[in-house]
Amino acid sequence: MAAIGRFQKGDEIFFAKVVDGELFRLRGDVFGSPSFDKKPLPQKGVRTLVPVVPSKVIAVGLNYADHARESGKPLPKEPLFWFKAPTSLLPDGGKIEIPFPHHRTDYEAELAIIIGRRVRNVTPAAAARYIFGYTAAQDISDRTIQNSESQWCRCKSFDTFTPLGPFIETKIDPHDLNIQLFQNGQLRQNSNTSQLIFNCFHLVSFISTNMTLLPGDVILTGTPAGVGPIASGDRLEVRIQGLAPLVNSVK
Repeated sequence: MAAIGRFQKGDEIFFAKVVDGELFRLRGDVFGSPSFDKKPLPQKGVRTLVPVVPSKVIAVGLNYADHARESGKPLPKEPLFWFKAPTSLLPDGGKIEIPFPHHRTDYEAELAIIIGRRVRNVTPAAAARYIFGYTAAQDISDRTIQNSESQWCRCKSFDTFTPLGPFIETKIDPHDLNIQLFQNGQLRQNSNTSQLIFNCFHLVSFISTNMTLLPGDVILTGTPAGVGPIASGDRLEVRIQGLAPLVNSVK
C-alpha cells in the first residue's frame, strides 16, 4: 500500500488506493490484508472524506521547541496530550467554521499518526509496527477560550476544528519531513519533523502506556512556530513532504 483514502459515492463509503490521481477500490479490512481492484474507479460523483473514523483523537502540545518558546511555556519533560472530539474532524476541502468571530482563533499545521493495530504498552523500538501511516492535519484553536481555561479540550474541539487528510501515506519515514503552512499563499510556518521534541515512535509508546490505542486512532504530533490567527475567507494549506496537501477555507 501507499496512499490510502476514504471516499463516498452516493450512499456508499469505501477506501481506495490513490495512484497518480486514480482510485483503486480496496476490498477487505483496510487495517488487515486488503486487496485492490486492478481497474481504476470512475471518479464522477466521488467525494473525499476524512481518511479514518477514530475512536479518539489525541493532540500533543508544545512538541516543537520553537513553538514552546513563542507560547512562553517551558519545554515539557514528557509528552503533554489531551483529547479532541472526533466530531471536530473535517475533510480536505471542507470549511473551518469560527463559532466566535470576536475570539482569536489560530491555525496549527501538524503531522498526524494513524494507528493501524490495537496497541498497549509498546516500546519506542516496536512502535512502528502499530502505525498504519501518516497524514496532514490542523489543530485549530480558540485562543480566547484556551487562555481562560485550564483544560484545552473545549477550545480545540469545536466542529470543523480538526482538518485531516486527504490521504494516509503508509510508506514514509516520519522523522525528517518538511512541514509548512500557507495562509492565502503566504508562508506562515516552516519547519521539519526532525525538530520534534518527542518523535512519532516515542509518542505512540508513551500514549500506549496510558491507554489502549485502536486501529484508526489519530495522534496529532504538535505544531512548529509561526502560529497565527485566521479569519473568514482565508485559504489554509498544509504541506508536508511526501504527503498530499491539505487545503481548507475559513468562514
